[in-house]
Amino acid sequence: MASNCQVGLAKNLRKIRSSDSGITRVFPWKLCYNSPGMPSKITNRLRDFLLIVTILAGCTHLFSPSMPVLKKRTQLHMGTLVTITALAQTDDAADRAIDAGFSEIRRLEELMSTWIGTSELSLVNASAGRESVRVSPETVALVELSLQVGEMTNGGFNIAIGPAVDAWNVTERQEIPSSEKLQALKPLTRLSGVHLDTQSSTIYLETAGMRVDVGGIGKGYAADRAVSVMKKAGAVAGVVALSGDIKSFGQLPGERKFTVGIQHPRKETAVLALIDLQDEAISTAGDYEKFFDRDGLRYHHILDPSTLQPARGCQSVSVIAKDGVWADGLDTGIFVMGPERGMELIERLPNVEAVIVDDKGNVHISSGLRDRIRFPIEPD
Repeated sequence: MASNCQVGLAKNLRKIRSSDSGITRVFPWKLCYNSPGMPSKITNRLRDFLLIVTILAGCTHLFSPSMPVLKKRTQLHMGTLVTITALAQTDDAADRAIDAGFSEIRRLEELMSTWIGTSELSLVNASAGRESVRVSPETVALVELSLQVGEMTNGGFNIAIGPAVDAWNVTERQEIPSSEKLQALKPLTRLSGVHLDTQSSTIYLETAGMRVDVGGIGKGYAADRAVSVMKKAGAVAGVVALSGDIKSFGQLPGERKFTVGIQHPRKETAVLALIDLQDEAISTAGDYEKFFDRDGLRYHHILDPSTLQPARGCQSVSVIAKDGVWADGLDTGIFVMGPERGMELIERLPNVEAVIVDDKGNVHISSGLRDRIRFPIEPD
């Protein structure tokens, strides 16, 4: 496994001077701390990326006193492990930036998580078909962006699809819902039934049983907000990684960018491609995250809102954008659209790039990314 972490990074690693060989590595679906004398810890929540940050595990004095300080910390938020890395002029400034980032993520989770019964979106869902609910500016902003992404992707991204996702429940029951059951759920998954009034800051769901869930875009939004408060707290560079949603800003010492790897959708420990990020975000949607196989078909959690069946055109979609919220929302929408229509959309959008692996395993790369991407292994 260590060899996968180090692919293509020898030049960068040679620039780090240290007596400790431990390097923090975030895998697409595992978090491993390989420091001398420290056992390996694994979580099944991180699936989409290999983020390699050249820092010492637990070390707070990587550079000389005249050099910036690079620090990292991991906590559990939004149902996943969140890792924040901050580069600042002092230990205190780096700590303040990391604290600020985690506090912002926690605040947004309390506002919008549908796993929290008192959150604003939980109250919106409980009031479906009855009344509108007044929400915060942050919730208004994210729901508005969600509706925009839905329109851009011709409904491929849909924050109202939750009832159908529950009907499939691919990680537990592993049952295929009947066509009659899915047809009955159609009225509850209409994006047109979500009414956002930005003037009054209210949300109304027009049919009882409808509900909205921003889980498919919220981590990217949280990463953006965390980066904003980290900068105000004194960080000059860093990374916020919420599972597979990653936002970078600034550069590492030596003008080095942050290297991110995209997981191979059919080889769970392999890296499909590497890309260096600077002031960018990346997010991946894949059919390998939550799925079951039956009679030669893969049934996964990314549903096509038009059929309420698993989308079939792609194995994975990785989107690189300036803002995490766009990367996070677009990857799901493009996965549903399929490789041809999805890439056509990407080519029309400014400052947005993508790597799409289609259902046959062919790799499609947007025009603005072809000179930046590196392949440690040949794609099948």
